[in-house]
Amino acid sequence: MPEHRPPPQPERSTALSPDARPWAVQLWQRMRHRFWLKLIGISLFMWVFFTGYFHLLRYPAFPVTEMPLTALDRLIPFQPGTVFAYLSLWLYVGTPPGLLLGFRPLVVYGLWAAALCLTGLACFYFFPTAVPALALDPDLARFPAFALLQGVDAAGNACPSLHVATAMFSAIWIHRLLGDMRAPPVLQALSGVWFLLIVHSTLATKQHVVLDVLAGLPLGAAFAFASMRWRPREPRL
Repeated sequence: MPEHRPPPQPERSTALSPDARPWAVQLWQRMRHRFWLKLIGISLFMWVFFTGYFHLLRYPAFPVTEMPLTALDRLIPFQPGTVFAYLSLWLYVGTPPGLLLGFRPLVVYGLWAAALCLTGLACFYFFPTAVPALALDPDLARFPAFALLQGVDAAGNACPSLHVATAMFSAIWIHRLLGDMRAPPVLQALSGVWFLLIVHSTLATKQHVVLDVLAGLPLGAAFAFASMRWRPREPRL
């Protein structure tokens, strides 16, 4: 008699199927996932970055070049109130790692972000730049946050704008992660508006000029798309 063989079973796919949970549930679980590790890691990352940033700002290795103004720079008025959007970058850049799942994806994301920052610092080292001096309103007491910014972050290390580059890097990642969660498009739109406010604030506070912004945008986008092309798969909670 012919040997009876069971019908072949279809091979199981190793790929993760799309998460069917509501986006709000995914968002909350992503925010809670390794929360303290993310908080401490992001804080240490910023401390290391600012150590290098302020060293180059105060001790440039080569003569500092003043960035030229464009017609658009002259059209944008000085708006000290936008300093709050400017400072909000430090919340914005923490959003993508705060939403990532898994230790390895988090580490790889940090390495790509570090590569972006090191590229910017290398530009500041070999070609230090600064924006033209701004004739400020003497009554800066009305804007204590701006006065603090001017006292800490002088208008050097200008081109490319790492403020804009890291905002662009984060904006692309936020768009991708919200899409993975199938979040409402309005959240992606709000992220886009926040990104634009940050970019505008770099010009309205006169911390950067248009050419700095135009250099920072493609720098951040290049690292964002490269980091998405070569990234580990996130685990399922």
